[in-house]
Amino acid sequence: MKKGWRALRALLSRKLTIVCDQIPYHFSKVPIKKILNWILVEASVLAKPGRPWGWPTHLQIEPTNRCNLSCALCPTTIGLDRPPGHMDLGLFQKLLDEAGDHVFLILLWDWGEPFMNPAVYDMVAYARAKGIKTVSSTNGQLFSRKDQAARLVASGLDSIIFALDGISQPTYQLYRKDGSLENVLQGIRNVVARKRELRSPRPLVNLRFIVMRENEHEIPRLKDLALSLGVDALTLKTLNPCNLDPYERNPQEIREQNPFLPRNPAYRRFKVDPSTGHVVRLIKNPCKQLWNNPVIHWNGTVCSCTYDVKDKFVLGDLSKQGFRDIWFGAPYGRMRRRFRREWEKMPLCSECSYAYLGGDCGRETIVEAHFFNP
Repeated sequence: MKKGWRALRALLSRKLTIVCDQIPYHFSKVPIKKILNWILVEASVLAKPGRPWGWPTHLQIEPTNRCNLSCALCPTTIGLDRPPGHMDLGLFQKLLDEAGDHVFLILLWDWGEPFMNPAVYDMVAYARAKGIKTVSSTNGQLFSRKDQAARLVASGLDSIIFALDGISQPTYQLYRKDGSLENVLQGIRNVVARKRELRSPRPLVNLRFIVMRENEHEIPRLKDLALSLGVDALTLKTLNPCNLDPYERNPQEIREQNPFLPRNPAYRRFKVDPSTGHVVRLIKNPCKQLWNNPVIHWNGTVCSCTYDVKDKFVLGDLSKQGFRDIWFGAPYGRMRRRFRREWEKMPLCSECSYAYLGGDCGRETIVEAHFFNP
């Protein structure tokens, strides 16, 4: 009933708010066609048909899989087993020309540092011209240069996550190897200063802290740091201890005894059954991505999920096919039907974050969110 009223309000007002990572994105004067598609997609999420009833409302797009750091917990460091490269602007534009009329939000990252692609600012501007909001994530190293910070603000990006998993260099470099904490802090200062200079509300600057064992002692100082930097939001995220081996079933101890897991249970992602001491596995997987959010890698391969890091389950290739043929095509249909029937037997789905209580990436993995500016 609640979803029905939300749909009716959206149709009557042509306004809609979509929350991503606890950040609300507000849309107004939305075309009726776009709202109707959103309603069909939300209905598809509930019914889980093999052929979705609408086009995706979200896209996760990888501008590049190259990175300037070697982070301890990132598959990019271990090796993606696919060629490195940057997405061509023409490929990005082709995708949006076909699917963009239905899309509300683009997550402009996957594996790699998005802003190493020289065309990324043009991608943001192209999406904005089509009424699509964009959010991206960065390790922040490049924005220690004022010219890069200026380009970011000028592009019209709606929200930027600065990943900062330590507020002292010794802690920071445990996770963000080859990175400089001061570069990130200076990058944030540069972006905030440029926003103020232009009196621009964009991008919303989100200071992101993934809570781990060696940095949890720094949490009490985070708010003061965020306020001193002038960011718009501070979000604390739980660690996913399963993400280094997304294709095989992980042993129980990986989830429960990972050495990076924080000692404080309040900052652990998965909920534990006190009677067994084990994390609680769900009967129904709440993931929506097969019906609302495909992942597109830099070279045009389309996957169902961000954790298909090595392109083992490619569902189509935009360099050879149109997006419609992929999204409504047979390989995607087979995967959707299998997910509905036996998701717990699928390599990417059986051990993903969504498979466990506390692991809903849409609602539960951000354990704290603080907002400093209206």
